[in-house]
Amino acid sequence: MCADATPAESTWTVAALYKFVRVEDPAAFRAELEAWGVEHGLIGTLLVASEGLNGTVAGTPECIASLHARLMADARFSQNLSWKLSAAAKKPFGRLRVKLKAEIVTLRAEGADPTVHVGEYVKPSEWDALIRRDDVVLVDTRNDYEVKLGRFEGALDPRTENFRDFPKWVEENLDPQKHPKVAMYCTGGIRCEKASALLLSRGFREVFHLQGGILKYLEETPAGGGTWGGECFVFDERIALKHGLAQGESSWCSACDLPVPPGQTCGCSGASD
Repeated sequence: MCADATPAESTWTVAALYKFVRVEDPAAFRAELEAWGVEHGLIGTLLVASEGLNGTVAGTPECIASLHARLMADARFSQNLSWKLSAAAKKPFGRLRVKLKAEIVTLRAEGADPTVHVGEYVKPSEWDALIRRDDVVLVDTRNDYEVKLGRFEGALDPRTENFRDFPKWVEENLDPQKHPKVAMYCTGGIRCEKASALLLSRGFREVFHLQGGILKYLEETPAGGGTWGGECFVFDERIALKHGLAQGESSWCSACDLPVPPGQTCGCSGASD
């Protein structure tokens, strides 16, 4: 047991995880995870819904390994659990939050059910070749403040403020007859997986999404190679990551509460000169 263990600087392990799977009693599962997390000293956020589990948590390497073992022992999560590890030099979250939600990633769109159908997963090693094809439309499913830190070459930016805005953007900008092949990506894979279910429900025939998201791509693709440019925003105190999942140089604007790319100033009305 590692509840009393406090990681020293540079020994925090961060796990980003999710899986779309039917959970019959999400309230009971939420309570189990919260009790387990408190006992083992986890921090971060876990979201539980009838459609599955999503979250990013941190702790000692031993605690994160114990969490993985606990999930692997659960038949619902023993296969195809998206699990990505990185390190943090400082405590990345304040405390543990385990929340019961209607969706583990909120889209509020009828038919967007990844437990029924999803697009084709594309490995990071095969991603660049796919998105360079002339017959593939590439779409970034993240929000505008995330996209400004980094993106893949040629990606369309829907300029959404919230993922719930994405269905409307699809309705107004994509057509299954004109855009039969659509590739999408997001931070860790969960949003583009749900977005792929949305497009399939609306008649798009060939839908692809980056398996493991940008984080997996940055983990496996050497710096200076590939089609990614910039840093990837993450939802913790590190702000952004770069190739090798090393902490990036992006900063945070205290005036508008938005991330700022390396070497740039925010430019908002509240920012100091």
